[in-house]
Amino acid sequence: MRAVGDRPVDTLVVTGGHPFEAEPFFAVFDSLDSITWTSATEPGDGHDVVVFYDMPGLRFTRGDPPVEVVEPTPDQRAAIARLCERGTGLVFLHHAVAGWPAWPAYAELVGGRFHYQPATLCGTEYPDSGYRFDVEHTVEVLDPAHPVCAGLGPSFSLTDELYCAPVFEDRVVPLMRTSFPTGDPAQFFSADQAIRGVRNRNDGWSHPPGSNLVAWAKAAGRSPVVYLQFGDGPVTYADPSYRRALANAIAWVASPDAREWAAARHEEVPR
Repeated sequence: MRAVGDRPVDTLVVTGGHPFEAEPFFAVFDSLDSITWTSATEPGDGHDVVVFYDMPGLRFTRGDPPVEVVEPTPDQRAAIARLCERGTGLVFLHHAVAGWPAWPAYAELVGGRFHYQPATLCGTEYPDSGYRFDVEHTVEVLDPAHPVCAGLGPSFSLTDELYCAPVFEDRVVPLMRTSFPTGDPAQFFSADQAIRGVRNRNDGWSHPPGSNLVAWAKAAGRSPVVYLQFGDGPVTYADPSYRRALANAIAWVASPDAREWAAARHEEVPR
């Protein structure tokens, strides 16, 4: 995993905007012996890799509406743009796919979006997204030769939360899919109802068939990007396959090969 010369990969871990169990989550990064890491609540410059486990741009009100959508400031937009212009490796985990819902370019940066409220994305109207906790499912590895998939075998089992949400499958490099029937929205529960205090319900809710893609790679500016849907809580954090996939993702986006690959794709920098 020493992708930056002979030194460990300098990794910034960004959290905030969504509850999580900090001690077992950060223990994952302590277990990765070829990185050094620090935590923050905002992405910053000067690191090889930024890992996003945050969910900015939403304020949950416990009222009606149950969430307020917040625009990123010019400085926050500029911070993301600088990372992409410099080719910093970017890894997005789990609920980070819901970040900055008022900023369309952020969804394009990540490769999809989880919606807590109905919204328009790339000209298509979507209902609130679906979720399901503690799903025991099989993850199929689509490209065993890709560095993010190294050592995971043809498939592995995982217990985690899954999403029913739009993914830009035609704009990303698919790496892993779940065997769970994500194409059947009846298997999921309404995010809107959950934040209104009614969890694990889908009365009157419907959604277009969801993607079964749970890991992908893409580019943004000169930055290689990986999204892993995995990572809801301590059971997942402790899973060896989760840790291997995360370690692989960090190592790959930090590597010169990944940066050359991203630069060659000529993807736009989010503004």
